[in-house]
Amino acid sequence: MSSAYVLDPQKVPLGITPTLWWNDDFPLIDIGIPFGQCVSEMALAGFQGCSVGHKYPTDPAQLKPALDLRGLRVSEPWVSTYFTIAGMREQTMQTFHQQLAFIKAMGGTDMVIAEFGQAVNPLPVALFDNRPIFSAQQWDDLFAGLRELGTIANDSGMRLCFHPHMGTGVMIQSDVDRLMQYTDPDLVHLLLDTGHLAFAGADPLYVTQTYGSRIKHIHLKDVRADVVQRVRDEKLSFQQAIEAGVFTVPGDGSIDFVPIFQALADAQFEGWLVVEAEQDPAKANPLEYAKKARSYLRETLGW
Repeated sequence: MSSAYVLDPQKVPLGITPTLWWNDDFPLIDIGIPFGQCVSEMALAGFQGCSVGHKYPTDPAQLKPALDLRGLRVSEPWVSTYFTIAGMREQTMQTFHQQLAFIKAMGGTDMVIAEFGQAVNPLPVALFDNRPIFSAQQWDDLFAGLRELGTIANDSGMRLCFHPHMGTGVMIQSDVDRLMQYTDPDLVHLLLDTGHLAFAGADPLYVTQTYGSRIKHIHLKDVRADVVQRVRDEKLSFQQAIEAGVFTVPGDGSIDFVPIFQALADAQFEGWLVVEAEQDPAKANPLEYAKKARSYLRETLGW
């Protein structure tokens, strides 16, 4: 990288999600790989950490030794929030507190959330045509909820990282801009998911350059541009898009990651780089793609 700043491997650990091995949202996308094999292959591929999946032990007393054995740490838990649905605030807060206690026990720092109120990504409907568009009141409810969660996380020494996501009300570029404009940068950080942004039609490089100081957590995901076009033209659902191969690992699709890494270096980013690619393991061997991703990162980052 040409900049005076480079990503520091001591401050930017590399993780990977179990979505290469199975899909937590769509259980039929699974070939039966057990937890132990999954995390062993993560370590074998050269990663230092991982997010969690439904096959993982939920008790930190069981999970931590299994990950320690393989030299892995938990990069983040996932919390779906529902601030835009009436009557769901209490459940959202309860889930958040549970996951906050979990990541504390696992020694992590980042809480990853996405607003799934009104979301259509779990549904068998056309993804783009049916995406939710929040009302002004729903946006206000979301901002108030994020302020509360951000304060709780901050007071606990944690970072609240919001994930714009396909099929949700925070999906396209204007949604991201609105989120950044009306949330406190000290309380609400941005999770940069390159794949979801590109899939939605946003430019992940622009987002990185514009909001670099607010990005505290990254999901590195590539997209296959021809499949993205198919999803639009054929009105595919999110599950159908995944099964068609819309996502892949960095370096295997259409996103140019080198300028994104440079923009992150310029912003002096410190935090997790987590490889993610929801693929069908029956079509894309998980270990093969994990190793492919690690090789690409070694080539582009230099470590």
